[in-house]
This record gives sequence, C-alpha cells and structure tokens, in this order.
Amino acid sequence: MADRGASSAGNELGDFLRARRADSDPHQAGFPDDGRLRRVPGLRREELAQLAHVSVDYIVRLEQGRTRRVSRPVLDALADALHLAPDERAYLFTLADVAPAAPERRSGRCDVAPRLRQLLETMHDVPAMVLHRGIDVLAWNRAAAALLTDFGALPPTERNLIRLTFLDAPFRALYADWPLAARECVAVLRMEAGRTPHDPALAALVGELSVRDPDFRTWWAGHQVRGPRQLTKTYAHPVVGRITLDVQQFTVDTHPDQFLIAYTAPPDSPSREALDFLLRWAAGRVGGRDGLPARKR
Repeated sequence: MADRGASSAGNELGDFLRARRADSDPHQAGFPDDGRLRRVPGLRREELAQLAHVSVDYIVRLEQGRTRRVSRPVLDALADALHLAPDERAYLFTLADVAPAAPERRSGRCDVAPRLRQLLETMHDVPAMVLHRGIDVLAWNRAAAALLTDFGALPPTERNLIRLTFLDAPFRALYADWPLAARECVAVLRMEAGRTPHDPALAALVGELSVRDPDFRTWWAGHQVRGPRQLTKTYAHPVVGRITLDVQQFTVDTHPDQFLIAYTAPPDSPSREALDFLLRWAAGRVGGRDGLPARKR
C-alpha cells in the first residue's frame, strides 16, 4: 500500500511480528527475570526464537523483511508462541508467502442485486445495510438512516463507515464509547488491508486517515486485527439517547465482498422500545431522504 502509517512500507509481516512480540508478556511465556535489563517491552528475539524452535537469525530476517517464505508449521509455531487470537493468526498467514492467494477483487464499489435491495426495503423495523468489504456502504434502508446518518446526503466516496467514524463529527458523536468503536474500526481495516494490499482505494483511505487523525496513526501502527464477528454497539443517539444494539453480519453468496448488516435489540428491552420510537419519529419527519431531514454539510 502507498501509505501504511508509521510502520515501514512494504514490510507488513515484520511490522506485525514486532508489534505482537512487543505486546507479549515474558513472564507469562515462562521466562523468569534473569537480571538483564530489558531495553524494549515484550519478548526478546532470542526468546521468541526459542519458543518457536527457530534460529534467532531467522526471526531477524523475518522482522527486517529479508524473507517472507515461511512454512505453515513455522507460522503455527510463531502464532502459538505469541498467543495470537484467531483473527491475528489468520492475518499472519495472509501476510506470509505461504498464504493462498486471495481471488482478485474489483476495486471501487459493486452493484447490489435488486433482490437484496428489495430485502432491505422490507426490513421496516430493522436497521440494515449492505457493505462492501465491511466498510463501504452500498445500500441502506430507512431504519439505518434513522439510526446512523442520512447516507443519501453524502457523496458516494464518503459512504464509508470507518471514514465517517474518524472524520464526520455527528457520526463520531453517535458512539457512547468512541475510542472503543474507533479501535475496532482500525482493526477491521488492518485485516482488510492484509487481504487486499494493492487496492488503491483502501490505500487512499489509510493515507487520508493517517494524515488527518493522530489517533488513527497511533492505532494503525499497533497492528491490531479483527475479522467479522457478532458485536454489540451502544450509541448516544440525539433523538432517543442511549441505545444498545446487536450487530449481525451475513455474507452474500453471490457477491463474496458484500455483507448484509442488521441492527437488532431483544424484544421488550429498553433498547427495542427506543428503536421503535426512533423509527416512528423518523417516519413522521418531512422533507428528508429516508425519513430524515437533509444533513447540513
């Protein structure tokens, strides 16, 4: 990618290994205090080499980007030594040469199938969207616009959940815990960047956020990764106040890069009551697309 933040360009595998090594606890890994001064946090290179049963020189070459040829057993050993979570382990394999090549993906935005759009329109009481690669908003229903923002008032190039989370003040204010939500966004973007390292649109997004937001720069350099999973998000909505929703993500069989996202709340819960009120309020608004007044830009 053209701009990967503060890390060294073109050495994602080495940067990731160094970041995870620095986050590792030597005592938890079984290394007692030997009296030697630790000049850096986490495991030493020789300690990681010992745990993974490889040479220290091999660890050095991996971290310096002088090799990416790694066997699967060695990758598994490194992942075990660093106590990588499942998403981090998968990301490690995508960065190494042994990872199976991902199918070529089209850059830019994809069309949403008419039947999928029809499904969105029938989900009257469930905020729902179709996302491209988990970040670009391709389609949404009236309920999603009421909950999150008037996507129709945004230029198509700005309908990106991660960009909105960092650069759009009203969208940013929706999160009850913005730092938590923003760090999750960075982890999702880092995972996608590993899968599609030559996507110019993704590179441009990382570059823009790195320049415009210092928190993004810091968190991007941390190399945290996260794949799709069920989440619970809490919003501080200007109309209904605090509302906590489960976020369900479904793959679209005919379009592997697309996901259907739905926001739900348990029946008879305060959040369900708040969501119902919000949808009734939005339905009664006049003059705005998708039931909301036009945004002021």
